[in-house]
Amino acid sequence: MAQRNPDQKDPVAGEVLARYLREQATEFLRALRQHRESGSDEAAGPALALRAAARRISGSLHTFRPLLDAEWSDTLRAELAWLSGTLAREHGYAARLDRLIGALHRLSPAAAPHGRGGSVPAQSGGLTVGAAKAGALIERQLTLARTRAHSTALQALGSSRFHAVADGVAVLASEVPLRKEAGGNRLEPFAADVEARLNEAVTALPLVRAGHPYNAEALLHGLAADAAPESQDAPWHQVRLLLRLHRYALEVIGTEAVDVRLLGAGRALDRHRDAAEAASAAASAARTPRIAPATAYALGVLHADQRHEVEAARFAFQAVWQRSGSGTGSGRPVGAS
Repeated sequence: MAQRNPDQKDPVAGEVLARYLREQATEFLRALRQHRESGSDEAAGPALALRAAARRISGSLHTFRPLLDAEWSDTLRAELAWLSGTLAREHGYAARLDRLIGALHRLSPAAAPHGRGGSVPAQSGGLTVGAAKAGALIERQLTLARTRAHSTALQALGSSRFHAVADGVAVLASEVPLRKEAGGNRLEPFAADVEARLNEAVTALPLVRAGHPYNAEALLHGLAADAAPESQDAPWHQVRLLLRLHRYALEVIGTEAVDVRLLGAGRALDRHRDAAEAASAAASAARTPRIAPATAYALGVLHADQRHEVEAARFAFQAVWQRSGSGTGSGRPVGAS
């Protein structure tokens, strides 16, 4: 790493934040241009880049809001969240389908409509009867949902609302509306605030139970009729979002040191989110009217399998977090992009 001149002054907070936002706005516009130039079947890469830039801009507007024009920042952040969420749905349904079909095939190879390879567990004999129909039902439901999400995304990208967002980002690429007093602030306290919120959120998690593999808490919550699994998953999802916000804040202030162990924390929570959403999709399919008992049984086994994956992801996160000293520490970005 290059040595800094001791006489060189640190750039003021406003300049650093403005430079980062302009860079991300440029990435957004570049991805948008590539998305428009690509065919609809080849636009997955640009769409992911578009979402990544939108998330970084939105996260930075949230963390460093006191340094920016509040009304402008809040409006653009809300619109970027709408755009990112809209574009994420199609990818989410596709990933969920792939995950569930792969799990069904692992549990019972006869279930996989895509003909993937795998081993047959000794206890899968009873599952095979309804697994194929369960796989077909899941594929039909999630493919339909993905198709609708794709149409919604295309409509959104052609809407006046999206063009207004794109215009706002284009302005941001050249001019960042900073408050007059932004230059008298440091960025580190804002990043430290996000880190403190992250540590507080992790402290509230049941890490003691998550430290024991196969403790069945996630499964029991998923099966309880009076306790929706989404309610006990929500704190973990919140930690995942705070991990991302913390990483973006450290990107803004230019922190270079990286604790690779904490990158695993973000990946574990990505797995947690994916498994929780897959379990929810399996449960939704099981509520389809007039399905055969064997199909419902297969979907129940699939739901339980994904809730065990939720539990495994929590265990992995707990192990990484404890190895890293039960906190992120200063200057160590965490999470995935």
